[in-house]
Amino acid sequence: MTSLSLSGRREFLVQQAFGIGAIALADLLRQEGLLANPAKPSFEPAFNDLRARAPQFQPRAKAMISLFMHGGPAHMDLLDPKPELQRLDGSDYSGEVAFSFVNRASKRLLGSPWKFAPCGQSATEISELLPHLRTIADDICLVRSMHTGHNGHEVSIRYFHGGIPAVLGRPTLGSWLTYALGSESRDLPSYMVLVDPEGHPVDGVTNWSSGFMPPLFQGTVLRAKEPRIPNLEPPPQLKGDIQNRNLKYLGAINRRHLARHPGEADLEARIASYELAARMQVSATDALDISAETEATHRLYGLDDPVTREYGTRCLIARRLVERGVRFVQLFLGGQPWDNHSNIRESLPAICRRTDKPAAALVTDLKQRGMLDTTLVHWGGEIGRLPVTEGEGSGCGRDHNGQGFSIWMAGGGVKPGIVHGETDEVGHRAVTDIVTPNDWQATVMSLFGLDHTKLLYRHNGVEQQITAGRPARIVAPILA
Repeated sequence: MTSLSLSGRREFLVQQAFGIGAIALADLLRQEGLLANPAKPSFEPAFNDLRARAPQFQPRAKAMISLFMHGGPAHMDLLDPKPELQRLDGSDYSGEVAFSFVNRASKRLLGSPWKFAPCGQSATEISELLPHLRTIADDICLVRSMHTGHNGHEVSIRYFHGGIPAVLGRPTLGSWLTYALGSESRDLPSYMVLVDPEGHPVDGVTNWSSGFMPPLFQGTVLRAKEPRIPNLEPPPQLKGDIQNRNLKYLGAINRRHLARHPGEADLEARIASYELAARMQVSATDALDISAETEATHRLYGLDDPVTREYGTRCLIARRLVERGVRFVQLFLGGQPWDNHSNIRESLPAICRRTDKPAAALVTDLKQRGMLDTTLVHWGGEIGRLPVTEGEGSGCGRDHNGQGFSIWMAGGGVKPGIVHGETDEVGHRAVTDIVTPNDWQATVMSLFGLDHTKLLYRHNGVEQQITAGRPARIVAPILA
C-alpha cells in the first residue's frame, strides 16, 4: 500500500468527497476560521483521546450548558435591585470610579428605570425585564457578588474561560472538562459551540480554544444557520460500502504514519475526528432535527415568535445535545449585545426580549425531563455595569464594571431558590461573599467530581491547573 504525505491524505479526503463532517475535522475547521490555532503541548499529555473517564470523586453534574452573555449585563437593572441607588438617582457618587470611556464619563448616579418584584417562594427579586426568569426563580441560584477586578471585556472573558485575566493560549473550561472526563457519546463531540448568525462573540475563537492542549479538546462549532453541519451526508454514489472501504483505507494510512511519529497530537486528533465524523452522519442529523419536538415544546422556547426563534432554537438544540451525551455546550451571542454604553432604555430591553424566554425554557424543559439534577445551566457575562450614567439624557447608558456583578446557575448540584453574596448599596462593588472566576471554575469542577488542584496538565515544564494556581475556593454555600 502506497504511503501518503499529510497533505496527500488531506487531498485524498477532499477528493473522495466523503461529506462526513467538515465541522468535526479539526484541521478543516481551523482553515475555515472556526477553531483557534492552539500551541502544541511540550510533550505527551496524560490523556489524548475522548474515551469516558471516571471523575476523581462522586459528581453531581454530568453535563453543562453555558449561556454566555458577552458585553456585561447591567445587574442593577436585572438581578440586583438597589433601593439606595433609586433614592440617590441624579446625585453625584462619592466613591472612586474607574471609567473605560472617560469622554462620556459621569459620577451622576442612575437609578434603574425598571421595577423589581419578589418572585416565587424564595422571594428572589428580579427585574420586570426578565418576566420568564421570574417564573423559575425557585430553580436558580443567583450569585450577586461576582468580581473580576478588571473592567475590560477581553481581559475578563479570558479570566472566565481560561483562568488568568488577559492571557491568551490557555484551555477553556470546556476543554478542561473534556480533557478530564472524555466523552459520554461515541457519536457526537464532547464539547460543542453554538454561535450566533450575527457573527462571533468578542474575542472570537479563543472563547472555545483548547490552548496548549491538543486540538482534540477544543470546541466543535455548529454553524449559526442551516445546514449547521455542511456536507454531513455523503453523495449517493459514495454511500454505504464504498465509503466504509475508503474510510478504512484512510484510517490505515493515518495509523501507519502515526506509528512512525508517535505523540503527534494534531494527527491523533485528526484520526479521532475522521472516525467521529463518520459516526456523526446519523447521530448529528437526529440531534439537530427539532421537528421531532412537540408543538408545546416549540412554544415553550419561543420558536413561534420571530424575536425569540433563533436563540430559542439554539437553546433547544443544546438540550438535545446534552440528552445525547454531549458533555459541554456553549451558546454565544454575536459581538457584545449586553454592552449598553448608550441608549440603554431601548438596547437592554431588546436583548432581554431575545434571550429571556429561551433561557428560562431551557431550565423548565430540563426539569420536566428529569435532566436538571445532572445538568448545570450557567447564565452570565464577563462583567457588569456601573451605577453611574454614561452620556446624557434619554440616550445614556452604563460603562463597564468588573468590581461587582451577577450571574445565575441552575441544576447540576447547586442550591435552587437562593441568593449568594451582595454588592454595595449602589451596586458598584462586591462586598459580601465575593466570588471570582477562579472560585467559580473551582466550584464547577467540584460539581463534576474534579479537584481543580489535582487536575493537572504539564506544559512547558509547569503543571497547569484551570485556575492557574491562583487563589481559588469552592463556593460551598451554593452547593446543594
